[in-house]
Amino acid sequence: MQNSVDISVVIPLLNEAESLPELTQWINRVMVLHGFLYEVILIDDGSTDDSWKVIQELSQHDPNLKGIRFNRNYGKSAALNVGFAETQGRVVITMDADLQDSPDEIPDLYKMIVENGFDLVSGWKKKRFDPLSKTLPTKLFNAATRKISKIKLHDFNCGLKAYDARVVKSIEVYGEMHRYIPVIAKWNGFGKIGEKVVQHRERKYGTTKFGLERFVYGFLDLMSITFVSRFKKRPMHFFGSLGTLSFLIGFLITSWLVIEKVYYSFQNMPVRDVTDQPLFFLALVAVIVGVQLFLAGFLAEMISLAGRRKDEYLIRDNIGF
Repeated sequence: MQNSVDISVVIPLLNEAESLPELTQWINRVMVLHGFLYEVILIDDGSTDDSWKVIQELSQHDPNLKGIRFNRNYGKSAALNVGFAETQGRVVITMDADLQDSPDEIPDLYKMIVENGFDLVSGWKKKRFDPLSKTLPTKLFNAATRKISKIKLHDFNCGLKAYDARVVKSIEVYGEMHRYIPVIAKWNGFGKIGEKVVQHRERKYGTTKFGLERFVYGFLDLMSITFVSRFKKRPMHFFGSLGTLSFLIGFLITSWLVIEKVYYSFQNMPVRDVTDQPLFFLALVAVIVGVQLFLAGFLAEMISLAGRRKDEYLIRDNIGF
């Protein structure tokens, strides 16, 4: 893929008016020093402060700056998804707007994509300045994601990442799945995923925009992406297998009870009616559940063939597009 732009920097933001001038100037210094042709795409995710006004002012003095303003807050995944669609660079860098990610890492990340052939490189904030209430749950989620995805990364949720342009043009990010982009990339065939230790800086302005609920949503999204990635094109394999197994168990138990009833009757031996035995009702439930699962698989198969509507985000304004 030949691009006139070397690097696209995608930055989602929410109420980061104070940090934007310093961040964009820092990025510009790094790019000019290394001779990169670049663009910076700032996605204002429904800020209520002066973030968009600051972006407008900065873009007047820097032609490399572009901006997208959402009509309301849709979340980081939505901002990244829209930003990815607009990138033109050979390499795409994502970073947070709070100055906790260092733009000085960009040249090395670029080299790992272009020279070392990685599809994706994730930053690893080995030394963090976050409180224990944030770092401990993060470690647990990283461990769970490593176990499920088989991707050996220490920090899936690090905002500082580098991508080959083909990756961001081939994936869709929604919900809270921005933290699982390496997993999405791997299951889309981009298996060369690397890691780089990066600097984590203390927050200089404002406060964190993420609460503890992100861990609950993150876990649910991990389960969702695991299922969708494996069975998106063949849901009948999942539901149909479970349904068939449940139906067979119920059918075999019912058959056994009926055969037992007939046998004891011919032998003139005392035997309870089939409907008087609790096992019969368990078998009946298994049969009903099996039929329902099979139908769910059939309907999911029809829905997947029809395709699903992509998420649409209302963009209020943009700069440079």
